[in-house]
Amino acid sequence: MIEVFGTNNGTIFQCDAERCWYVDFTGKMARFDYRNLLKLRKAVYNVDIENILLDSSKSPDVEIIFICACDHCYVLTLLQIIALKEILEGTFVMLELNNILHDRLNRSYA
Repeated sequence: MIEVFGTNNGTIFQCDAERCWYVDFTGKMARFDYRNLLKLRKAVYNVDIENILLDSSKSPDVEIIFICACDHCYVLTLLQIIALKEILEGTFVMLELNNILHDRLNRSYA
């Protein structure tokens, strides 16, 4: 497994042998294929953190992140959502950077 991106709160690994991604977050190691990793990112990005923070009702600041066709479910506080969002953002930035480098290297030697 190759570490793609990590913080003190968690890490995302890529496993080429199994063609999957492992998300190590909140003491749980969850396995995702690339499509479900994209769905996880979309679900986390769709949480309106600002609206929840500005809500004056006494509702708990907990969100349930559930992805269809996936065995994993996260019940997260707002701070955990922010931490997971940071990990996902960093992961996709690293993947894009890897793509850019690969394109540039192949283009200059081709």
